[in-house]
Amino acid sequence: MKKYTSYIALLFLVLLLAACGSEDEGDQQESSSGEDSGEQETRVVEHEMGETKISGQPEKVVALEFSFVDNLASLGVSPVGIADDNDEERIIEPIREKIGDYTSVGTRKQPSLEVISSLEPDLIIADMQRHKDIYDQLSDIAPTIILPSLAADYDGIIDSFQTVSTAMGMEDKGEEVLADHKEKMEELRSQVPEDEDRSVLPAVVADSGYFAHNMESYTGSLLESIGLKNAIQSGDDRYNKINLEQLVEFDPDVMFHMSSGDQTVVTEWENNDLYQDISAVENGEVHEVDRNMWSRFRGLISSEKILEDAVQYLYEGR
Repeated sequence: MKKYTSYIALLFLVLLLAACGSEDEGDQQESSSGEDSGEQETRVVEHEMGETKISGQPEKVVALEFSFVDNLASLGVSPVGIADDNDEERIIEPIREKIGDYTSVGTRKQPSLEVISSLEPDLIIADMQRHKDIYDQLSDIAPTIILPSLAADYDGIIDSFQTVSTAMGMEDKGEEVLADHKEKMEELRSQVPEDEDRSVLPAVVADSGYFAHNMESYTGSLLESIGLKNAIQSGDDRYNKINLEQLVEFDPDVMFHMSSGDQTVVTEWENNDLYQDISAVENGEVHEVDRNMWSRFRGLISSEKILEDAVQYLYEGR
């Protein structure tokens, strides 16, 4: 009887071990299958030129506008190629700190398709206004998405960031980054008094003219997002070349000048009584700001830095 009981116990133990082994093997197979499917996941990303299929998480990304470099840096991604206008100094310091070495693929207006191809990218991010005509050529090199950048306002830049997050397979990370950004924006907005009624005017100033940014431009809409009213509330163009008489008519209370070169049209105007009568000039509220930061870069990181600058200029010492 004891012998028979021992045999039954041994048989039960063997069956139990076999079942556990089979379960472990099944778990391993399921885990392995899950990893493989994650790596090979294909998603369809909608953008300005249609839809693009992207598999897995792109590792080698080429960015053809600075706003997309900002997007990638915000996600902790270093692009392998950047259209930096053949000038690495155009990469603003807060971005440069976050990305590694990269290859210049030429200018934003005319990037080198040959150099882009040599990088064997997994993803190319391009601007609607600058690159729509070469979309097919870019798509022959790698999956390409076309997004608004040069012609986008602040809300458009936020939308583009979300699309880039999706294209990178980093939607959860993107949501976290965007939540932190919105919190920072609210903090900056809280520093603007509710009764703030001064008008502001951001403008690129060059020897070729004075290019004022209206309320629908990226910088104009960004400043308005925290309660700073743009001096130009109309206009078909977001970037308007205006003369001195027009500037006097708009009469901004604060001017943010993104200077291009040491000698600009403002250099000539400074000796003109009309210019001296502008409210911003009379009140000492003409501020020289970094053109790369305030005009060329358009993204979450640069937006925060621009508003930090603006708040400092407007309210420091008050």
